[in-house]
Amino acid sequence: MESGSFSFKPLAPERWGDFETLFGPRGACGGCWCMYWLVSGAEFKRQQGQGNKQAMQGIVFSGKTPGILAYSGGKPVGWCALAPRPVYARLERSRILKPVDDRPVWSVVCFFVDKSFRRQGLTVELLKAAVQFAAANGARIVEGYPVEPKEGKMPDPFVYTGLASAFKQAGFVEEARRSETRPVMRRYIQEKSV
Repeated sequence: MESGSFSFKPLAPERWGDFETLFGPRGACGGCWCMYWLVSGAEFKRQQGQGNKQAMQGIVFSGKTPGILAYSGGKPVGWCALAPRPVYARLERSRILKPVDDRPVWSVVCFFVDKSFRRQGLTVELLKAAVQFAAANGARIVEGYPVEPKEGKMPDPFVYTGLASAFKQAGFVEEARRSETRPVMRRYIQEKSV
């Protein structure tokens, strides 16, 4: 998948080194390694850092695809985590982000963008690539849980689920809002007519 100066590839075992490079020695943010939504709070704390890294590596090397990487000039510069909603244990327990209805959805839960590529529209491009990836894997609805700050700018670590404005630019619409700053947004994938 390509968009402008970026290309997008699913995280697979042969790209694990690229994921490590992008996330760096701190595992993106505080040793997360994008495991926050996949495990309980207690488990996340217990395995923070190296344990989270090993857990994510286990997922990738088991043949599952936990998300997509963005590249610029062959260098990994961005990440978007997505999968069918039931994969995300913590999401399933959230009151604010509880299911809107009983339709099956794929969930976009996290982004990480290299500092030198932030505020350049990469999150929007990652979202578009995520929708393409989900559609290619049978999804009909892709859902996200961005933040919509009341006023001003939020620090980067607090917008790891994306901003509502980026989701809107990528064609998502608000489906529900149970918190002033946390809309549930969806992108409906059109069935191809024969």
